Amino acid sequence: MRLAGPQSAASVLARRRPTATRPVARPRTSRCVTRAKLAEGKEPVRDKKMDPAELKQARQSVQATMDAESAPGWVDRFNGEARKGSDILVQALEREGVDTVFAYPGGASMEIHQALTRSETVSNILCRHEQGEIFAAEGYAKVTGRVGVCIATSGPGATNLVTGLADAMMDSVPLVAITGQVPRKLIGTDGFQETPIVEVTRAITKHNYLVMDINDLPRVIKEAFYLARTGRPGPVLVDVPKDIQQQLAVPDWETPMSITGYMSRLPPPPEPAQLAAVIKALKGAKKPVIYLGGGTLDAAPELREFVRRTGIPVASTLMGLGTFPGNDPLALQMLGMHGTVFANYAVDQADLLIALGVRFDDRVTGKLEAFATRSRIIHIDIDPAEIHKNKTAHIPICSDVRTALRALNRLLEAEPIDPSLYAAWVAELNAKREQFPMRYPDREDAIAPQHAVQALYEETNGEAIITTGVGQHQMFAAQWYPFAEPRRWVTSGGLGSMGFGLPSALGAAAAFDGKAGRPSRVVWDIDGDGSFLMNCQELATAFIEKLDIKVLLLNNQHLGMVVQWEDRFYKANRAHTYLGKRESEWHETQDEADIYPNFRLMAESFGVPAERVIRKDDLRAAIRRANATKGPYLVEVMVPHIEHVLPMIPGGGTFKDIITDGDGSVEY
Repeated sequence: MRLAGPQSAASVLARRRPTATRPVARPRTSRCVTRAKLAEGKEPVRDKKMDPAELKQARQSVQATMDAESAPGWVDRFNGEARKGSDILVQALEREGVDTVFAYPGGASMEIHQALTRSETVSNILCRHEQGEIFAAEGYAKVTGRVGVCIATSGPGATNLVTGLADAMMDSVPLVAITGQVPRKLIGTDGFQETPIVEVTRAITKHNYLVMDINDLPRVIKEAFYLARTGRPGPVLVDVPKDIQQQLAVPDWETPMSITGYMSRLPPPPEPAQLAAVIKALKGAKKPVIYLGGGTLDAAPELREFVRRTGIPVASTLMGLGTFPGNDPLALQMLGMHGTVFANYAVDQADLLIALGVRFDDRVTGKLEAFATRSRIIHIDIDPAEIHKNKTAHIPICSDVRTALRALNRLLEAEPIDPSLYAAWVAELNAKREQFPMRYPDREDAIAPQHAVQALYEETNGEAIITTGVGQHQMFAAQWYPFAEPRRWVTSGGLGSMGFGLPSALGAAAAFDGKAGRPSRVVWDIDGDGSFLMNCQELATAFIEKLDIKVLLLNNQHLGMVVQWEDRFYKANRAHTYLGKRESEWHETQDEADIYPNFRLMAESFGVPAERVIRKDDLRAAIRRANATKGPYLVEVMVPHIEHVLPMIPGGGTFKDIITDGDGSVEY
């Protein structure tokens, strides 16, 4: 909208002052407090309002969290003197314990970068694109559980963060994105590189701020971090005009947060009646299954104890991998569209589904009406908007999963359940596992992508942090690289953002670089040629920052997942899914000169050592050379484009529609 005069500009400014507003909540259902009678199969009872005692408890929890996460030993290096707003901003980051940011400078953010050079505790990883930096911040957050931080300039710099913000919102990633903005007097005038980024991102952030008063900066940053990491985590954007960055002020670090409405809506611990309903349901079940998701990542010890006490089999979503050990006898591995037959069978046949930190998304459920139709459902999730949203829960508990599992474990300790109660059910699932094991064609004339991932798992002893782009390679990685611990698996789940793998590996490697007391761990990006190309410029960042990132590039010269759907549902008609040379396709000519682009030369142009593997016998040696090389390394593996990710339940299908064999060489 163009402004006709000063009055219009003032109205726009008034409309865009969200610092005093309440955080934007996701669409809410009721708080979903249940009573013990739900265990008897009666209809769910909707919630009651939080009483004063619960509100007091929630506020005490808030204050305890704030106290626990303050940076220890922080000292004001300005000794109480006035300093620029940009320095106040950087000091606020220091006070939150931030040690790494991912920032790309520009005209409206250069003051912040100048202030970063004056910080002794915050270092910047200079990614080569703003999308790269926000994906890196996500990678950092996903492997540490801490808030990731990225900084961009106004206009195109800010809009380049949009995909990452949407990605973090979908995957519940704690993130604070800081953007520079044109000076306050230019807001609403279509100034150079002006974008109303608060309005642009309102629907894809947990909350956002436009800072119009320098005195609000300490409070806003404190609130932004608190909002990002509490409740259901998510991204928060803070937009800071350039003149605010340049203005001098003495910050008041003790200014209290002003988000009491949000704090009052944080769910309290589950009630005893709710927990009793769960225990009663467990005792009455014959075929229970745990269905866990990304909301359980910080509850791994409690979950494992719960499984040990009950003997209930566990199926995981893509985002929950690693919470429960993938090689455990009770692990059914991944469920859903590309989940195992036995995991999907378990959910289809179960009489009790214990859903922990999940949202019943379409890639898991397929046709909702046919999903878990034999089950009574226990749904524990911290976000009230997810309870009953897609699937009605018989025992809904709006609570932090970790808190709920701790309480359930205490009850099970006092009143144990004999794990042999479900022995017949576990035996039934094991029989299904033997009937439909995970398998792939072990070809001698080519390297199957599944074989490449399996070889990487064995050569890294399953101890690497794995990141991925989006596509077939992502699913192959999820299926064939089992994780023993949480936060070793970094992928774009809900949004499915191609180009995520390499930059997210930067963030993971920065968190485990072995410097400043941080632990050291190797990071492998399992990527596809189409996805890798979308952010291949971050090879420069990996080289300059000397980050220990390895890339296993599964190159089939196609957009593999789309090709798979073309094969299955479009009579193999290729609609712009081939990425190589039009005049000569490598899969037909087998001439290396026809492989396009030349990723080995691309990597070497960035200073990153690389090699190409075509023969199966050469694969493991290449992986070992990469592991033995300090710093970044790229291993390009040529794989057949006809290979399909299996099992597969077609979109909107049911367990009865599951596909277990075939590839692109077959006509469907």
